[in-house]
Amino acid sequence: MPSRAADPVAWSRVDVSAGLGVGALVAQPGGFRLEAAETIADSDGRFSARFTVHADLGWSSTSARVEALSTGGSSSVQLERRAGGWTVDGRRVPELDGCVDVDVAATPLTNTLPIRRLGLRPGEYRDISAVWVDVPSLRVQRMAQRYTRLQAANGHDRYEYSDSVYGAFVLTVDRDGLVVDYEGLAVRVR
Repeated sequence: MPSRAADPVAWSRVDVSAGLGVGALVAQPGGFRLEAAETIADSDGRFSARFTVHADLGWSSTSARVEALSTGGSSSVQLERRAGGWTVDGRRVPELDGCVDVDVAATPLTNTLPIRRLGLRPGEYRDISAVWVDVPSLRVQRMAQRYTRLQAANGHDRYEYSDSVYGAFVLTVDRDGLVVDYEGLAVRVR
């Protein structure tokens, strides 16, 4: 269980000229809820996103709602994992069968779910398939990902996250599995 379950954390984006995200991991009966929002403003565009992801006690995603506001207007997407697989806005999407995690591109917060669920030891890795939600387009797709636990450094656990689209990045996390530093993307605001 998170030791500071409802304390929000904030990240400053380092890959854009102006970006800030705030999120919280909340323990609740039967599982966890991740709540976060992020606002980006740079020469390539401006958008705001908000999301909620629900997970069971085993840290597996069960549902998510993602909302975005951009120059294209406002939009939202609802994801649900049912016995038969995932639905997107109520429509069954067989390509997502077997995915356990929801990864919202707008935040480092959703990396907490596989980090906690996998329970890796230093040197171990696992390949997973995640339901990946692009922000601000809210395009949903299956994404193959790998988490490798590295040796701890400076009192923090470290993981290498990689996928075939964006490459590999080192994630430094606190004792609750919340990202402190996401190489090239975001750093925790203290």
